[in-house]
Amino acid sequence: MSDDLQTWFAVQRLYQDYTAAVDSANWGAWVDLFTEECEYKVQPRENFERGLPLCTLWFLSQGMLRDRAYGIQETLFHDPYYQRHVVDTPQITGADGDTILAEANYAVFRTKRDGVSTVFNVGRYRDRIVRTPDGLRFAARLCVYDTEMIPNSIIYPI
Repeated sequence: MSDDLQTWFAVQRLYQDYTAAVDSANWGAWVDLFTEECEYKVQPRENFERGLPLCTLWFLSQGMLRDRAYGIQETLFHDPYYQRHVVDTPQITGADGDTILAEANYAVFRTKRDGVSTVFNVGRYRDRIVRTPDGLRFAARLCVYDTEMIPNSIIYPI
């Protein structure tokens, strides 16, 4: 098996682990998929395309992700819901040494406990992934969502 194919499978596994963590509300596992000095952004497509910095969520370290995970579990009051991700096969767009650039389309469905499932958020992941002794980790994950309208608020990671 070539190195390129092994890398692609490892990226695919990282994407699967991410989806499993957020869909099962395993926030500790979600945080562990990032490097200590990481960046996680959720940004509307219009701002991304215009080079505007405003984001819906923007975390600059694993510590900030841990704080968000704690907030989700302990302090945020919201109407609970389940979410389910459908993620396209990742495309590796670049690689340099231990750094991999990858992208994939995603759709997030939300189901409130007393309601039907609806499309919650659709967009594209743009990722900078690094090789670590513990396997691949996100150094940066940018979630560029297509619509400017967000129903209510984003509580859980996209």
